[in-house]
Amino acid sequence: MDELVNRLPQAQDRISARNPRRARNRTLRTVIWLAILAALAAGLYYTHPWTLLKPAGGPAFGRARGDAPQAVGVATVATGDIPIQFNALGTVTPIATVTVQTQISGMLMEVGFTEGQLVHKGDFLAQIDPRPYQAALASAQGTLAKDQAVLKQAQVDLARYQTLNRQDSIARQTYEDQVWIVHQDEGTVQVDQAAIDTQKLNLTYCRIVSPVDGRVGLRLIDPGNYVQSSSSTGLVVVTQLQPITVIFTLPEDSIPAVMKRLHAGATLPVTALDRSNTIQLATGTLQTVDNQVDTTTGTVKLRASFANTDESLFPSQFVNAQLLVDTLHNAVVVPNAAIQTGAPGTFVYLVNANDTVTVRPIKTGPTDGQKTAVTSGLAVGDRVVTDGVDRLKDGARVVIPAAAGAAPAAGADAPARPRRGGARQRPAETQ
Repeated sequence: MDELVNRLPQAQDRISARNPRRARNRTLRTVIWLAILAALAAGLYYTHPWTLLKPAGGPAFGRARGDAPQAVGVATVATGDIPIQFNALGTVTPIATVTVQTQISGMLMEVGFTEGQLVHKGDFLAQIDPRPYQAALASAQGTLAKDQAVLKQAQVDLARYQTLNRQDSIARQTYEDQVWIVHQDEGTVQVDQAAIDTQKLNLTYCRIVSPVDGRVGLRLIDPGNYVQSSSSTGLVVVTQLQPITVIFTLPEDSIPAVMKRLHAGATLPVTALDRSNTIQLATGTLQTVDNQVDTTTGTVKLRASFANTDESLFPSQFVNAQLLVDTLHNAVVVPNAAIQTGAPGTFVYLVNANDTVTVRPIKTGPTDGQKTAVTSGLAVGDRVVTDGVDRLKDGARVVIPAAAGAAPAAGADAPARPRRGGARQRPAETQ
């Protein structure tokens, strides 16, 4: 027998040498069967590891990881107020931004402001040399006096011609010509008076004052320069800061809710936050809504007004605007961390009395960033999982750490009653 066993490999080698294809097929079948057996063993180990580790007639060395209770954080569903608000990116826009320009040409003699100064309407800003216009005014006044004398003389001649005309002592044509001479002289006097008024107005323009309340910017031209009315540079820019507005845009689908509240006579508050959307800069009210939708973006512009007494809003500054349209009172609310999205749609993990969880589909309403209103699927007092949901499934066992307890939903009006006999962590069972 031993001699036969020793000769068997040699016989197989001779067979393989005579038929190499059959040898390769046999080797391939052996490898495939070994791979199938390894896959089955791996699957059996991951689904029932304690079965493989359990010795014959004895207890298992461990238990499935899926059967171990999962430590989670929970929150109790309660009622609260949910503000219905729209968030948008806005730009701080002054009500008035005026580039102060000269209306006459002349030498800039004096600047009466300091850069960055707060000014009121009518405050002195700059002075242009008035002497050329004073001389022009005096010339216009002299011309008026001369033409008034000519008119007076023509009127005296007209009175004389009227008497002679009644006596038929002069030709009627001479009388009528004198009438028109008087009218011409009256027109000349009116032109002279207009020239005087123009020179007086120019003298007024020589003294430049602020057209609005606001803050002056950097000086654009220095004293001693010759300024012209045709220049587009200007002397300085005055920007009104109090009050100030913020222009922001909302999608056209949000406008009906805003217009409904405005037509009801409501005053809608607007909050301006910094670019990071964390620091509140100012609070104001919605002032107006634009009259058409921008067809390129599908949005509508809105303007909100702010008192800006502390000058926290600066012209052309980018801010985040929050428009509060309405407030949903006594709504059933849950923390946003409890809401999940998956195959059932929007759902939460509901904690049952036996310390297991159930997938509960819900319908949500408005949210304020921390909590969300639930319109159906939950009731006040229900407990939902807020932390540790990544390893849960329907029917999974959970344990709530004693330090965590069942915290009420964020922003709830009142804390819910604690559950009797809080769940305690159970030790692992052995078979």
